[in-house]
Formats: sequence, C-alpha cells, structure tokens
Amino acid sequence: MTVIESIPVKSTVVDLCKTRPLHPRPDGQDRYTISEVSALSGLTAHTLRWYERIGLMPHVDRSHTGQRRFTNKDLDWLAFVTKLRLTGMPVADMVRYAELVREGEHTFDARQELLEQTRRDVITRMAELQDTLAVLDHKIDFYAEARRASETA
Repeated sequence: MTVIESIPVKSTVVDLCKTRPLHPRPDGQDRYTISEVSALSGLTAHTLRWYERIGLMPHVDRSHTGQRRFTNKDLDWLAFVTKLRLTGMPVADMVRYAELVREGEHTFDARQELLEQTRRDVITRMAELQDTLAVLDHKIDFYAEARRASETA
C-alpha cells in the first residue's frame, strides 16, 4: 500500500467495469420493474425517470403495458452513474458522458478526458478535505487537552 495525504490507497488498480457485481437475476432473465431497481440502487423512482428523461439513462425497454423493464446492464450503468455523482461531477457532464458512450468507440478520447478532469477534481477535493480534517483534529486535540488540564487543576 502507498499513502497519499495520509489516505491509504492500494497500489494495484482494479477495473471496476470488468468486475461485474452480482445481480439478483441471471442475464436473459433480468427484467426489473422501476420499484425493484429503486430498491436495488437506492435511487428513487422519480430520479430514475428523471435520469431517463434527461438522457442520462440509455433507452429502457418497456413491457407491453408500457412499464419500464430494466436489465442487469441498466443496473451496472446506474452503479457507475452513482459513482460519478459521488465524485461531484455535474449532471450536465454526466449527460455528456452518456451521449459520448451512445455515439460509440470513436469518442474514447473525449470520454477519457472527461473522466480525467473529474479525477483531477476529486484529487483536489480530497486535498481540501484532508486539510479540513487536520483542522478538526487540531480542535479536537485542543479540547481534549483543555479537559485534561482542568481535571488535573
């Protein structure tokens, strides 16, 4: 393990896109309702509909009655989008990334650049949080020392 700003980081890189999560149903039998996807993903049905409306979700199949039917591939995409949200990536950039994915392999460079910029932003934010943590630790130590001093006085 290496350490970056006191944050332990594994030195090996795991491609999360290659390690598929376990799905509740096998491929081919993977037809989930919006309420099932909501329960599995932690996203509300409203958010799932909004993601589809703004183009963040690829086309979601519909049943003969018009109900959305999500697949394991959709679950994987939502897991990735959720990670992008955690990075602080603006929704507009997430939609742009989704558009690039739909356009095909010739957009690899643009996708990579978008993800690299997001990575730079995350590293900057981590450094800011590390500084904030140091301030909190200093204050906590101050109060602990003040309490010890008052107990011995």
